[in-house]
Amino acid sequence: MRATMRIAILLAAALAALAGPGSDRAGAAERPAKELFGAEAAPSGDVPTPLGSYARGCIAGAMQLAETAPGWQAMRLSRNRNWGHPAAIAYIERLSEHVRRIGWPRLYVGDISQPRGGPMLTGHRSHQIGLDIDIWFRRPSTEPLSRQNRERISSTLLVDRKAMTTNGNWTDEHLRILRAAASDRVVARIFVHAAIKRRLCSDATGDRAWLRRIRPWYGHDSHFHVRLACPADAAGCTDQAPPPAGEGCGAELDWWFSDEALNPKPKPGKKRGPLTLADLPAACKRLVAP
Repeated sequence: MRATMRIAILLAAALAALAGPGSDRAGAAERPAKELFGAEAAPSGDVPTPLGSYARGCIAGAMQLAETAPGWQAMRLSRNRNWGHPAAIAYIERLSEHVRRIGWPRLYVGDISQPRGGPMLTGHRSHQIGLDIDIWFRRPSTEPLSRQNRERISSTLLVDRKAMTTNGNWTDEHLRILRAAASDRVVARIFVHAAIKRRLCSDATGDRAWLRRIRPWYGHDSHFHVRLACPADAAGCTDQAPPPAGEGCGAELDWWFSDEALNPKPKPGKKRGPLTLADLPAACKRLVAP
């Protein structure tokens, strides 16, 4: 029995040697990219570079957001998703100063990207190039949370999903934080639940130009999703088309409360499988092990 097993092991090793490293690369190209990028525990040693688009890309040379700082705490540390482009880290630093002036002790920062970006094993379709940031609506405690509590607690729901309105957890602080978040020049757009967008349209006063960057999207009722524009020197980064002109408070917002939006019909056609390396920019391939 042992002899048979030994022969099988030797045969497998010989076949692997014959296949060579090119076979490993071919296998990697066919595997879901989320498995490859999800297995990387550290960033690449490169100049910070976002590659591709928000939902089809990766990031070289990502920077880690500090787990705890005077102005924020990174949440769900077990996910290892507190990595981003330096522009994202700097944005969080600036916004944390704003929220403390508003009266919040700090920010609770959710997912940014994996150490090398790319598709994630669970959750998001975007967050692939280090320029997407989730920030919780939960008002932070005055004392920092333990690592255990950062895994245990959840954010605060601001929407009555049945009535499609904001609920009793909504405060003027949330409006002021979203205004500060959207007013930063590096922001391309911020995704929130349609009910939150409607509340902002109703309550915002003074200069309302920032409302254009607040866009309704499914979910986003317990956190807001900041999307930064590609840095000017990032030639390999693909921006999303800019939001339509105007505040976004008219008919385009009303659609989100229609039956078509609330009860979308399945789209015909074959459902595509998970992204592979072939779906990402060629430069992403060197960031993951074969």
